[in-house]
Formats: sequence, C-alpha cells, structure tokens
Amino acid sequence: MSKQLTHLDEAGRAKMVDVGHKSDTERVAIARGRVIMQPATLQLIIEGNVKKGDVLTVAQLAGVMAAKRTSDLIPLCHPLLLTHVDVTCTPNPDQNSVDIEASARLRGKTGVEMEALTAVSVAALTIYDMAKAVDRSMHITDVRVIHKSGGQSGTFTAE
Repeated sequence: MSKQLTHLDEAGRAKMVDVGHKSDTERVAIARGRVIMQPATLQLIIEGNVKKGDVLTVAQLAGVMAAKRTSDLIPLCHPLLLTHVDVTCTPNPDQNSVDIEASARLRGKTGVEMEALTAVSVAALTIYDMAKAVDRSMHITDVRVIHKSGGQSGTFTAE
C-alpha cells in the first residue's frame, strides 16, 4: 500500500492526479451503507406509506444520479464515463435499517470507488430526507468500499 497521499503536490497543496499515462482497464467498485431507524419508520417505508412517496425507489434513483455527478461534488475527482451504476436499497427488519449497496463500473484510467461511495451516501441522505418527518433519530452508518478491482493497485475486498 502506498503511504503517499496522491492528491497533494510536493508543497502540500491539493492537486488533481494526472492519470494520462495509465492504461485503460475494466474498473469496478462496490460500496455499502446503512440507514438505521425506528421499527415503525421502517414499516412505513416497506408499506409505501411515507407521505413523500416511494422512499426506496427515489433513493435508488438519487444514488444513480449522484454517481454520475461525483466529479461535480468532490473537487479532485475526474469526470468519468461510467458504463454501469446499480443501487439497491433493501429493508432489513432484523437491524431496523435500510441497507444500501451501489456498484459502479467503467473502462478507463482511474477507479470508481468515489462514485460507488457517493451513490450510497446520497441514497442514504434521500432516505433520511423522505422519512425525517416521522423519525429524526435515523442515522447513516457503515458507508465504505467493500470491493474494488482494476488498475495498478489491483483488487481489494473488505473483510
């Protein structure tokens, strides 16, 4: 693992990484997160009785849209031509949560971890926004990359 921060120049100033010399490779990233809530809130979401609408579908679409706009949100991210983004929002009654998973894929010079993380984060924020009227105690947790492949650093899979 590199111990050097790639987004800093020799003087410690922020910089965008030059990826022009890298080869195009198939790159995939998968991220997960969770929104924990009161059992009654989860039941409203499952039953489709949240006044703002279908929480899970809106969150899924928000996540896909966010992945496509990651470089507009994260200052040093490269704009990418994603070939695929998938977001799933799954109710988990055992944990009183909605579990979110996002995958992003492309063939290019840089990875898609930030796109997968952004998709999960915005999907989680959307769930919070749509259900906050009934449960302000919800919290977003466990947002992380669980898998990435492609590129010089190879494959990473979280334990």
